[in-house]
Amino acid sequence: MTDLLEALVYGLTIFTLAAFVGVEVIGRVPSLLHTPLMAATNAISGISLVGSMVAAGANRGPVATALGTIAVAAASLNVVGGFVITDRMLRMFKKRPGAKR
Repeated sequence: MTDLLEALVYGLTIFTLAAFVGVEVIGRVPSLLHTPLMAATNAISGISLVGSMVAAGANRGPVATALGTIAVAAASLNVVGGFVITDRMLRMFKKRPGAKR
């Protein structure tokens, strides 16, 4: 039982530190670099989508299939949301009709 608790605390510590580092890194990215950064993030999300589909279809039991299905849904939302945000950011850089620059 203590091994499980230690592993849980270790995992939560890593997750918390990664969250803080991620917020700091993303917060310091200039606006001009957000679009390439989002494209790279979408690629990583696509990889996690493929991995979650493999996990869902591995036939390792009903719990693994259910968790894999939840992971597929979450990764799909992440990919779609990333593309929507990237499209919105790219539209900000397009010239508006009648605008002078």
